[in-house]
Amino acid sequence: MTNPALIRSIEKYPACTLICVGDVMIDHFVYGDVGRISPEAPIPVVLIDREESMLGGAGNVVRNLTSLGAKVIFLTVTGDDPAADSVAALLRTLPNCEPRIVRDPSRRTSVKTRYLAHNQQLLRVDSETVNPLEEKQLKKLLANFESAVPRADIAILSDYGKGVLSGNHARCFIAAARAAGKPVYVDPKGHDCGRYSGASLIKPNLKELAETTKMPVSTGLEIEAAARLWVRETDHAAILVTRGAGGMMLVRDNAQAISFLSRAREVYDVSGAGDTVAAVVALGTAAGLQLEDAVEVACVAAGLVVAKVGTATLTQRELLHELERSEMLPADGKILGREEAVHRVQLWKKIGFRIGFASGCFHSLSASQVAALRQARNGCEKLVVGLKASEGTPAEHDRAILLAAMACVDLVVMFDGADAGDLIAGLNPDTVTKVLIDEAE
Repeated sequence: MTNPALIRSIEKYPACTLICVGDVMIDHFVYGDVGRISPEAPIPVVLIDREESMLGGAGNVVRNLTSLGAKVIFLTVTGDDPAADSVAALLRTLPNCEPRIVRDPSRRTSVKTRYLAHNQQLLRVDSETVNPLEEKQLKKLLANFESAVPRADIAILSDYGKGVLSGNHARCFIAAARAAGKPVYVDPKGHDCGRYSGASLIKPNLKELAETTKMPVSTGLEIEAAARLWVRETDHAAILVTRGAGGMMLVRDNAQAISFLSRAREVYDVSGAGDTVAAVVALGTAAGLQLEDAVEVACVAAGLVVAKVGTATLTQRELLHELERSEMLPADGKILGREEAVHRVQLWKKIGFRIGFASGCFHSLSASQVAALRQARNGCEKLVVGLKASEGTPAEHDRAILLAAMACVDLVVMFDGADAGDLIAGLNPDTVTKVLIDEAE
């Protein structure tokens, strides 16, 4: 699919509703400095500088979805403890999130505390209950799911092995979603292929794929063979294998496997990258993309979050900017008609970009013109160039291609008439520059 189509799908994110079920946890980070070794034992002494907490596990899937603009219904089970209060408080900070939490006094809410110093993780301490849910709690959660799933476009099961989706529980939610006619995407845990039978997509990493299928996964052919075994065991689901720096592989029944290259420029922290992939793939298909195109966007998203610290998320703005600046966008992908250009600018403005507009005939692309456009770009975050059509000059499309090939130009739109007034009124940019370089213009 062309990059403009991928970009248009991002615009549809706020119209999508997803329902997510899974194990929530608190990711607690303690940052400090190490200046000495303890005299009591050969361990570092951490002088704490700051602490922060964020939603992890299935909560990180929800954070990614809401950060990208989607509406989310989130179902989970916590303990009845201070950590559960923190989960509820953090969920209240998320826009367009409808939490339906079942509290169980017999459980401890999962908390993972990580101690970091000098950009290195020194220690992780876990506090949690991982036993399967009791029947009473499962029934409450399932009843909430059955009442809410008709409002969703896609259901996501985020299994972290903490009890919410243990044993046969996942099948109950898959069956309920299928009864409502909704696709189900699963981020799996455990060694039983059949637990997720009936799911539309299952997203294991290499370790999970190897442990579940008991097959080698060292090469692309081995990964495909193991994934196809899982496909046969799960009622012909699609399998998306995340391979870290090796990218991803999509395997479907009776179809050729598709490999996707990693798009990470720098890897700083891989925590939560799988949650980002699950969120972006589900949201992309909910927005109308084919599965392989949604995976392509997820590769871009994963490349962004691994360059951040902690269980990071990304925004519509970041994802849109990365798609527009990446090699996925050819020069002619920046050339739009007036109506589509107005639509694109509206999206940019909605997510906070400052828009600039420059216009001219650009009969020849000179060094002075390039300098003028670069200067115009310095005053904004997205520069739209209006190309005035005129008779007896080189083909407008050729000139548009040359302009679109410039790194400082984000969009090119051609217009007729004596001036660009109507176009400017439609775009409503923050800054306007008229480029007059030579006498012909």
